[in-house]
Amino acid sequence: MTYQVRVTDMPSSDRPRERLLAQGAKSLATAELLAILLGTGQGPGKLSAVGLGQYILQSLGQNQRDAMSMMRDVSARELMNISGVGPAKATSILAAIELGKRVLQARPPEQTVVDDPSVAAAALSHELMWQSQERFAVLFLDIKHRILGTKVITIGTATETLAHPRDIFKEIIRQGATRVIIAHNHPSGSLDPSQEDIHLTQQLLEAAKILGIPILDHLILGNGDFCSLRQITALWQESSEL
Repeated sequence: MTYQVRVTDMPSSDRPRERLLAQGAKSLATAELLAILLGTGQGPGKLSAVGLGQYILQSLGQNQRDAMSMMRDVSARELMNISGVGPAKATSILAAIELGKRVLQARPPEQTVVDDPSVAAAALSHELMWQSQERFAVLFLDIKHRILGTKVITIGTATETLAHPRDIFKEIIRQGATRVIIAHNHPSGSLDPSQEDIHLTQQLLEAAKILGIPILDHLILGNGDFCSLRQITALWQESSEL
């Protein structure tokens, strides 16, 4: 379903720009964020800006996840093939996508203290976030949780990567790290951990106890976002109880 009402006809509290200023960008639906970039509507049935944003998403994918995945690498020609999107609207969308990528890929400098999963995700986003193949990487830290560096350990296919605890800890020891955060990406954009992700984390936590090198977290990155397995699972608590 697409919106037929004009944005100017909405109560001011419901308009995307006003809501963004009052409630923050996270409160807006993706179509509303696009509406702010588009500025005006049109397209089939003379849609509002919000309606056109929703129409663009529907044109790119069958569902929200597919649409966002397609938008990640969409071209100007593909956007302009959508009714209602001309060069001005297409370039606004592409500029916003590229700006978002660059913000996510801006790495914290070495020696930055990792005191939140978002800092670790930012440090690893360049290697992991927008890759078409699944990659497994490690963020090396010192005893004060300061960044020493990062390294991609393995690269797999679009759906699978292979990471063996032996190879991971070999690199950790070689780098002289005393704390680590492990991470991998899901090219599909899904942040849900698979059974293989859970099993590998369990193996690594067990090895970490033997070697005395704590694994602080396991992050999954994809589609411009991340999740922390330490926050969404009980794996660390279960490991400490063994």
